[in-house]
Amino acid sequence: MAKSNDQQVNLVAVEGLKKHFQIRKGLLQRVVGATRAVDGVNLQIRQGETLGLVGESGCGKSTFGRTILRLYEPTAGLIVFNGQDITNLGKDELRAIRRQMQIIFQDSFASMNPRMRVASIVGEPLLVHRRGSKQEISENVAYLLERVGLKTDAMNRFPYEFSGGQRQRIFVARALALNPKFVVCDEPVSSLDVSIRAQIINLLSALQAEFGLTYLFISHDLAVVRHISDRVAVMYLGKIVELADRDAIYSAPRHPYTKALLSAIPIPDPAAERMREHIVLHGDIPSPAAPPLGCRFHTRCPVAEKGLCDVSEPEVKEVSPGHWAACHFA
Repeated sequence: MAKSNDQQVNLVAVEGLKKHFQIRKGLLQRVVGATRAVDGVNLQIRQGETLGLVGESGCGKSTFGRTILRLYEPTAGLIVFNGQDITNLGKDELRAIRRQMQIIFQDSFASMNPRMRVASIVGEPLLVHRRGSKQEISENVAYLLERVGLKTDAMNRFPYEFSGGQRQRIFVARALALNPKFVVCDEPVSSLDVSIRAQIINLLSALQAEFGLTYLFISHDLAVVRHISDRVAVMYLGKIVELADRDAIYSAPRHPYTKALLSAIPIPDPAAERMREHIVLHGDIPSPAAPPLGCRFHTRCPVAEKGLCDVSEPEVKEVSPGHWAACHFA
């Protein structure tokens, strides 16, 4: 999907990526099936861009992000980072690569050791990878905290002493400690107040420009994704169903699922809100342990045709330059 131009370098590329979690039952814990969280994804993330990944809860977004970082071992497929195949790298080889790949979690408080002070939390990656003396690490931590908008006296405090937005800033500082090239932002603002969300989003954008970062920004909030992303990928039941530049996705979506997601975004103009079409999806997302045959969206799709969509799985096709969709009617 979506081969880049010669001028555009892919920092991350995955081909046929799958991550299945075994389902075990009984006294002997026999394998009786698998949850297909990520089920055959082809995707490229360009150097220096922010790729937004959106979809409903349970569609596999977070699993995809953690699998390309090798926090989860892939079931099948290929992961290429900065031109190097990292799919089957051992722990020692992967250790060097991990300096260049970081993640910002949704719940920063749960991701921090409550018994560690901020100086130790932010400086831990530098200590583990032996990046300087204690004095140099302390100076780097102070610089990073200032860069994310916190005072240096935060170094001697514990996580519970900070607000949610401040804790997320601390975790952003930790993610930047090793000067990475690629950062997975896994719903980094979903647990924050609206006013704080804007501050963190603006901070991430400023840091990207300063440090030349590449982001995979995972979220179910399409308004936030529109603000920060260069391109947007839409995920449904473990597969990418649409991929395009941000403006193309929001102005001319091609997949029925994308149209339904966009129709749920409230518009501040009451007159425009009344006039536009609202697409209501009926039913729940099918189980990823037993996805439907054919198009995975056909059980909820308002334009699905019997005998086609429930039998034949659509290929991901380029429906216009740079705009890809997996729908028989795109």
